[in-house]
Amino acid sequence: MEELLQVQGVTKKFGSKQALANVSFALGTGRITGLLGSNGSGKSTIMKLIAGLARPNSGSISVLGVPVGVESKALVSFMPDVPVTESWMNVGDALKFQRDFYPDFDQAKALRMLDFMKLRVQDKVRTLSKGMNERLQLTLALSRRARLYMLDEPIGGVDPVARTKILNALMEFYEEDSSILISTHLVNDIERIFDEVIFLKNGEIVLQREVEELRLERGKSIDELFREVFAEC
Repeated sequence: MEELLQVQGVTKKFGSKQALANVSFALGTGRITGLLGSNGSGKSTIMKLIAGLARPNSGSISVLGVPVGVESKALVSFMPDVPVTESWMNVGDALKFQRDFYPDFDQAKALRMLDFMKLRVQDKVRTLSKGMNERLQLTLALSRRARLYMLDEPIGGVDPVARTKILNALMEFYEEDSSILISTHLVNDIERIFDEVIFLKNGEIVLQREVEELRLERGKSIDELFREVFAEC
């Protein structure tokens, strides 16, 4: 299996607060990995570092052997936990913005995803429900021809119907030679699509394992293990 992402000894501080402490892990291609932790565990921080939106205090990150920087940004598509759209836009404007900003944006794939998501190009962003807006943000992220897709809390705050639609879209439009890293604390709703999980607690990795290995070894669901590990958080 080709190594896609390498995170080695990464530490990140914000002033006196340490967000990440000597974090190391690797991801291969063709994988969906859950980055699991409670709020404030460091999930968003590590994603921003991988996306090149912030720099670590120490350690290194590379994507397909390319150190994080200008060149690696073409390999990574990041869906943050806040919308990348503006309220004045309609859905078509949002697609145009992505197409202008990212040369690898696949307009045909985006239109297929919009149809799957039951979204129309003329829909106004400001009139979209929380669930519909999450579907739009996912469409924008997955329509790039990237190798690593990172989704920060893609089902946070949306109803169960919208969650199902989002997870189905992930499976439908997932490119097999790429990988997806998904951060969430809503483990029960999403664990069915994970190949492996990483537990991040207080800025440190406390577990990284294959999902099926964990279930067989521990006799528990990933959600049950998550609740045990993060019971005191």
